[in-house]
Amino acid sequence: MKPLYARKLTDEEREVLRQSLKSSSGFRVRRAQMLLMSAEEQLKVDEIGRRVGCQGQAVRQAIHAFHNEGLSCLQPKAKGNPRDRRALDDAAREQLRELIRRPPRDLGYTTSLWTLDLLAQACFEQGLTATPVTGETIRATLAALGISWRRVKQHIHSPDPHYTVKKSGEIGSNSRRSSTQTGC
Repeated sequence: MKPLYARKLTDEEREVLRQSLKSSSGFRVRRAQMLLMSAEEQLKVDEIGRRVGCQGQAVRQAIHAFHNEGLSCLQPKAKGNPRDRRALDDAAREQLRELIRRPPRDLGYTTSLWTLDLLAQACFEQGLTATPVTGETIRATLAALGISWRRVKQHIHSPDPHYTVKKSGEIGSNSRRSSTQTGC
């Protein structure tokens, strides 16, 4: 495979890259180091990766970004799916806040407890979101509203009137010991 190097730098690009070495942004500094080593020192991708402390793939991505975008590759890009970033506008967020206060049975669901996926489905069906979203999107939206989401814990209750006494261990283990100690 042919080695990958950054293209020849113009004087202006070289100056911007050298100034970027003094930046407070670690991303910008590392990208500038990679590009300068590749273009000026003609170092191979793996050697640059060793010197900068990253994988060779990160260096390849930096060089390709430089070829495609120029110096704007020194700015970090937003991560994640931008479509889900604001799946619910401010009005829909307030409607979601009201929705979680209602039981799911009011909307025709067969359960009495909300799950994140069920809320996501309900938001789409109620027209709060234009496209179906994930439960994680709903969780992040609720977190942005200051609502922490926890799954509801269901407890099993026995109809036995002596259930709590039996559960606590007060009966059974002590009575057996006393009966063996008395010889009964």
